[in-house]
Amino acid sequence: RAQTLIYACRKISFTKVVIYGVKKSLSVASFPAKNIERLTKVLNKAYPQFVPAVNVLETSLNNIGAIFHPAPTILNSARIESGEKFDYYHEGITPVIATVLENIDRERLEVAKALKVKVQSAKEFLEESYGVKADSLYQAIQNNMAYKGVKAPTAINIRYLTEDIPMSLVPIASIGHQLGVPTPNIDSIIKIGSTMLKIDFWKSGRTADKLGLHNLSSTEIINLVNG
Repeated sequence: RAQTLIYACRKISFTKVVIYGVKKSLSVASFPAKNIERLTKVLNKAYPQFVPAVNVLETSLNNIGAIFHPAPTILNSARIESGEKFDYYHEGITPVIATVLENIDRERLEVAKALKVKVQSAKEFLEESYGVKADSLYQAIQNNMAYKGVKAPTAINIRYLTEDIPMSLVPIASIGHQLGVPTPNIDSIIKIGSTMLKIDFWKSGRTADKLGLHNLSSTEIINLVNG
């Protein structure tokens, strides 16, 4: 399981895709974790950027789409539904929205800490993946030229909500609840997204129970993914 896509790209027509940037480094994990060397040996022939992660908990919790996709889409929903064309990252993530992202990010980091998993903050991800240095998450996003020209979605019912909420935010929050880690900001995004799209993401998403992790301690979860 890779941390995210290696490309920052957008489809611009039926036959064309624009690649805005290629990440300098990206973690990848195997399940069980003991197979990671064999996996990276094959992948590195085509993508030398892939580096081995400890396990799938590390790559899953490092999926930055969970931070950068649902909240900005929800908080820009009026602009999106009105048909306004704007740059998703450089115009859609304002200082206030970046503050929301930082709080969501802190909750993700706390869940990772409870699982004894080392993960990057969103700002650290931008520095390692794109070489961006900044004092704040907002400034890091603004300084990332790979995000320049990346347009906002034209509809609300897109993967930024239909995929990143149930497949990324729900498991983070669900495992957090099980381990006693509060995730109020993540919970809010899940609830608002569910209301907007009339989908119960708690029901359809990857909860700890669906992942086979129900009632497991952090140590038991780690032992399971390590094999």
